Amino acid sequence: MYTVLVCDDDNDIRRALRIYLTGDGYNVLEAANGLEALELMDREEVHLVILDVMMPEMDGVSALKRLRETSSVPVILLTAKSEDEDKIMGLELGADDYVTKPFNAQEVLARVKAILRRYMHSATMTDRPSVLVIGGIELDDENKEVSVDGEKITITPKEYDILKFFMENPGKVFSSREIYRRVWNDKPMGAEGTVAVHIRHLREKLEINPAMPQYLKLVWGKGYKLEG
Repeated sequence: MYTVLVCDDDNDIRRALRIYLTGDGYNVLEAANGLEALELMDREEVHLVILDVMMPEMDGVSALKRLRETSSVPVILLTAKSEDEDKIMGLELGADDYVTKPFNAQEVLARVKAILRRYMHSATMTDRPSVLVIGGIELDDENKEVSVDGEKITITPKEYDILKFFMENPGKVFSSREIYRRVWNDKPMGAEGTVAVHIRHLREKLEINPAMPQYLKLVWGKGYKLEG
C-alpha cells in the first residue's frame, strides 16, 4: 500500500482528498502546514506528497525547498489559479506536477496514480536495456541512478523521466508539447514554460557549462534533443 501525504491548511480539501485516496486503496497522512509535513516525513515512509503552496507557519514552497535537500519523493503542488510565479518557483525547486485550485479531486487522484505508476513500479520494457549511456551520462533504470563522468548526481523524479525519455530517443528533436505529452502523460496545456524549467535544471546538473550545453540542446523553432 502506498502512502500519500496531503498537506493543506484547509480541512475540507484534506477531507475530500482523503476520501478519494483511501477509497482507491492509498494510505493517507495529513498535515496542516509545511512544518507538520516535514516532521511526518521524518517519521513515516511517504511515497508521494500533495503540497499546498499557501499555508501558515511554513508555506509549501519553503517546505518543498527543505524537502528537496534530503528527498526526491514525488511532489504535486496545489496552487491558486492566478499564482503563476508559485507554479514556476515550485517547478524550479523540484515539484513534479501541479494542480490549480479549485480542482476536481478525481483529477488529483488520476495524477497520483500516473506518478506512482511511473516511479514506484519501476517497470521497464523488455527490449530496452536497464542501463542507458550517452556520452558521459549513465542512467541505471533498475536502481534509478544517474551519473555524469562517473559521479552520481541527484535529480528529481520528473527530471529523471525527462532524461530517460531523451536517452531512449537520442538525437531526435521533440517539441515542448510533445515532451509534456509523452513524459507527463497529459494534455500539453502550458507545456512550454513547464518543460523549459525542467530542462534548465537538468542542464545545471548534467552540463559543465549550462549556457553552452553539450548534451541537452535547443533546436530553434523545433524543440530539444539529446546528443552524445
